[in-house]
Amino acid sequence: MTLKYLLAASMLITPAAALAQDDVPLIPREDIFGNPERAQARIAPEGDAMSFIAPVDGVLNVWVAPEGDLDAAAAITSDDSRGIRNHFWTPNGDSLLYMQDVGGNENFHLYQVDREGGEARDLTPMDGVRAQVYAMSYDHPDEIVVGLNDRNPQLHDAWKVDLETGERELVFENPGYAGLLFDDELAVRAAMQQTPGGGFNIISLDSEEPKVLIELGPEDALASNGLGFNDAGDAFYMLDTRGRDKAALVLIDAATGETREVIAESEVADISNVLFDPMTNAPLAYAVEKERVEWTPLNHEIAEDFAALDAALTGDFTVTSQSMDNTVWIVAEDSAESPATVWRYDAVNNSAERLFTMRPALEDAPLQPMQSVTIPSRDGMELVSYYTLPPGSDADGDGVPEEAQPTLLWVHGGPWARDSYGYNSVHQWMANRGYAVLSVNYRGSTGFGKNFINASHGEWSGKMHDDLIDAVDWAVEQGIAREDQIAIGGGSYGGYATLVGVTFTPDTFACGVDIVGPSNLVTLMESFPEYWKPFLDATFYRGIGDPATEEGRAEAEKRSPINKVDAISAPLLIGQGANDPRVTVIESTQIVDAMTEKGIPVTYVEYPDEGHGFGRPENSISFFAVMEGFLSENCLGGRYQPVAGALEGSSVAVKTGAEDVPGLAEALEGFEPTVAN
Repeated sequence: MTLKYLLAASMLITPAAALAQDDVPLIPREDIFGNPERAQARIAPEGDAMSFIAPVDGVLNVWVAPEGDLDAAAAITSDDSRGIRNHFWTPNGDSLLYMQDVGGNENFHLYQVDREGGEARDLTPMDGVRAQVYAMSYDHPDEIVVGLNDRNPQLHDAWKVDLETGERELVFENPGYAGLLFDDELAVRAAMQQTPGGGFNIISLDSEEPKVLIELGPEDALASNGLGFNDAGDAFYMLDTRGRDKAALVLIDAATGETREVIAESEVADISNVLFDPMTNAPLAYAVEKERVEWTPLNHEIAEDFAALDAALTGDFTVTSQSMDNTVWIVAEDSAESPATVWRYDAVNNSAERLFTMRPALEDAPLQPMQSVTIPSRDGMELVSYYTLPPGSDADGDGVPEEAQPTLLWVHGGPWARDSYGYNSVHQWMANRGYAVLSVNYRGSTGFGKNFINASHGEWSGKMHDDLIDAVDWAVEQGIAREDQIAIGGGSYGGYATLVGVTFTPDTFACGVDIVGPSNLVTLMESFPEYWKPFLDATFYRGIGDPATEEGRAEAEKRSPINKVDAISAPLLIGQGANDPRVTVIESTQIVDAMTEKGIPVTYVEYPDEGHGFGRPENSISFFAVMEGFLSENCLGGRYQPVAGALEGSSVAVKTGAEDVPGLAEALEGFEPTVAN
């Protein structure tokens, strides 16, 4: 074990109840939640360079290195605020693009920077407008298509952008479509049109009058999706659940809407990922993920590539970038007991080279195994779940601790998302502090078929929450969780689930941590961003109810934690970004105000330069410092790293409840917040 982790043990604070894990070094929060050393590698189209994001003076920026020489990398951007978290090469390889918003408001601008560096050019310099990249093509390497909602906040028109001059040309004025599909000629060929009741039609735009190609009923709307056109431009690939439960990869005739070919399907789970040839657009392999990711190659040559990767890598993996000729791949490996690792794969020689680990400080850290399990719900659903145990608690390695552990139920957001196997920062952090951590794919989670998604409609705070309770009961029965020491936490929908947990089932949870979670489903839906409106029938209105109708409003109110505040008896920590456009700040302030008025203790932490979650690492570290002290003091009794020093560089504002977190009130004395531009 490294000297660093031997010294880290000296930072440990242990409550009166001694823990079996006391001799395990405490992993510093900054190693888990600080900036990665490198991340998000991308190969240049010609394969002659590689880009990635890495810190410059503590802020993530884009770097470019010559092929084969990472040590010669140089930063080509100079962001000094929130950091860059998403970047990609232009098709011509002369420059790179990245998205950036202000303070988490999600009005993303698209920026371009030369591969040699220099001043970044804002390709979409309009205030209050959200940009998105619609299409890029190697057949037209000097231009891209960008969507902008400047004309109508609900709809994105398509603009062609010249990558040399930055000039924009309107190529399609959106009359009301929820999404557009382009071919390799950068021509808009098809569109998604929402239908009453939550369905979608796929519309052909090839003729003067739009024509319905495919009708997707409400039951298929959230599990089916158009992917892109084939090389000939006469058909498009699609994930399709029509006539089946699990999404299959199919090829659809662009003129008739008929299914030309079912390329791949599975009875286990949806097709979750497809690897395409960068030039021909032909599918090369597909992934299916139930408990773990399993890739299936579609031809012999690709089978050799995946066999070579299987031999070299031990964790689940994804191809994240390909050279234009498909001879060089960037592969991200995800393994529970090590930080994410990035590899360069040579498809000519079938060889894999390890490039870097995103968080090398964790390579020698005492990371713990993640267990995969499918838990039955009370009505027969299969809940694919993952849990991590504290170090030293499972001496015989059978996945069950020698004695039940204080446990955190950590709920994913969405709800149309999923938890997966692999390195999980919250699991490793909380396990290191002495807790078991359980994450559950409750009904509504994606990837398990349309029936699993559709079973969630009308079940917010109902059967969706029952799934979480069933998983908790299972963990108690298995001897994993200690019944009287179970906390619930999560972000977005996970924050809502937390508030539901402490209001609808107050006897189950000893405390809760809500990050940007909605407390009132009426005000949540009434404040959604305008560009979400084309999708609401298929998502929130179908899942909860339309608050513009009497019946829908009554359903939303019935399922809102704000209306059951009196039931709260467990300590609650709430974190919120002031600029959040999805779950606005009122969702936190109204429940904090209601609890305060009724004399119910709550700790509320707000960030003036954040949106839906915490983007700046200084803010993440400060919140999680508060969270681990809160959990230890108020319900789970585990160990924690002192909060002193953890607020430095953050914009944290503790509105109430500082006295309920050990050391927080003292740390706030004389503290001056740092607010990003």
